[in-house]
Amino acid sequence: MNLFEKADQGSQRFRFIKLCIFFSGLSVFAQLYLFQPMLPMAAEHFKVSVGDTSLLVSSSTIGMALGLLFFAFKADSYSRKELMAFSLISSALLTIISTWIPSLSLLIAIGIFKGFVVSGVSAVALAYLTEEVNAAVIGAAISMYLSGNTIGGMSGRILATLIAGEFGWRNAVLVIGIESLILGIIFWKLFPESKFFNPQKTDYHLKMKQMKFFLTNPYMLRLYFIAALVMGVFVSVYNYLTFRLEAAPFSLSHFIIAFIFLMYVFGVFGTMIVGRLSKRFPANNILKASILFMIVGALLLLSENLYILIFGLALFTLSFFASHTMASQMTALYAKRGKSSATSIYWLFYYFGSSILGSGTGYLLHSYSWNVFIAFLIFSIVIALLLATANKSSKEKKIH
Repeated sequence: MNLFEKADQGSQRFRFIKLCIFFSGLSVFAQLYLFQPMLPMAAEHFKVSVGDTSLLVSSSTIGMALGLLFFAFKADSYSRKELMAFSLISSALLTIISTWIPSLSLLIAIGIFKGFVVSGVSAVALAYLTEEVNAAVIGAAISMYLSGNTIGGMSGRILATLIAGEFGWRNAVLVIGIESLILGIIFWKLFPESKFFNPQKTDYHLKMKQMKFFLTNPYMLRLYFIAALVMGVFVSVYNYLTFRLEAAPFSLSHFIIAFIFLMYVFGVFGTMIVGRLSKRFPANNILKASILFMIVGALLLLSENLYILIFGLALFTLSFFASHTMASQMTALYAKRGKSSATSIYWLFYYFGSSILGSGTGYLLHSYSWNVFIAFLIFSIVIALLLATANKSSKEKKIH
């Protein structure tokens, strides 16, 4: 194979890229939302409120947002492989260290640092794939990465719940940390070095100019706020649904609750469905429909019938992933230049939404009830729908 050929179907290089990029997604998202299913146990252990323990999840996503902002400027200054390998191994070590931390505040501080470190993977993974993989098979490589993200998020939560139920939440953290460390070492050993990228100095003036432009563009701002709202609502539901299912009238065991996270499979369907629909319908129409279905799914979460609630969760999850896929795609397509700046700001809003709403709604649930909590989430999704309605069709003139 020619040294300067991009990785293609059937080559060993392409197989290693696909395998390692899948492992990277698996590791990042297993660690990022590790504490989500164990919040009731942590609340009981530290004798604090629901909102306080939710900071264990929000701390990582705040760190992720800050890290993505930092890497929006600095990512191109580092080797792609070295940055990703460092992120995976150091975040795994921080997760392992978390097992023995006695204080909630210190655990939250480590969460922020871990989120910052692990953001190095998200900051450059897609850039690496577009640089190193042949255009004909890039879709397959990106699908492997996104599948790793989804399966990592889902399996990490299920594994954490099952281990925590049997052996305690600290042992669950340890197992996920060791698993992530093994994945990080495999990545470091097998992931091919970049052939089509060399680290370069950052043009700060250009980056600032691009970011200022996107942050003052009404079309882009609306997409950014949609990302923040839908992600914040999504994380809120998965943060606190465990509390709801443990209580009457459901009174489910940890073992059964663990499998609620299998609903993430519907997220994969959501991404695939809108991928096909986007070839036939305007992107903004699909975005509006997806947000509308999120509202319907959230309404069904008010039910005290377990089957209706599970159906509502499936619809809600599918619709969230569909909304997120369309909003991120519209962001990238609208920005003809400065795509990395445009998408960095998108991820920044996305993770800040996750952090702020994800924790804030916990205090709301603690002070009021599940019905008030869901009513607030529906109100937030309605705002996202109004923002999407205000944006014209995605065929609107793009930035040049």
